[in-house]
Amino acid sequence: MSSYITIPKVCLHCKGAFIAKTTVTKFCSQKCASKAYKAKQKMAKVEQAQTLEYQKVQGIDMQLIQAKEFLSVKETCLLLGISRTTLYRLFNGRAIQPNRVGGKVIIKRQIINEIIG
Repeated sequence: MSSYITIPKVCLHCKGAFIAKTTVTKFCSQKCASKAYKAKQKMAKVEQAQTLEYQKVQGIDMQLIQAKEFLSVKETCLLLGISRTTLYRLFNGRAIQPNRVGGKVIIKRQIINEIIG
């Protein structure tokens, strides 16, 4: 069954106006759809590379952090995605109970797991 609807739309890639024949059309042509797809794939690769580079710059392997039973302040901040200041606020608010070994603060992985989920 064919329909004869016409819907004026704007292409998401080139921002040009066009007449769509369906309600789900997003691009004015196959060429624009292909270019948008390639741009999306490129952005995904760039984000992945940035994430890997960030982990290399930090000098810490996330898989190693996730396997540890006790974490340092830096590792806890990386795992939770929060700043050091925010972590110390959680210490002061008694949301997280740190342990002290010598002059070093460590946090049990079990406590982090309870907070996350």
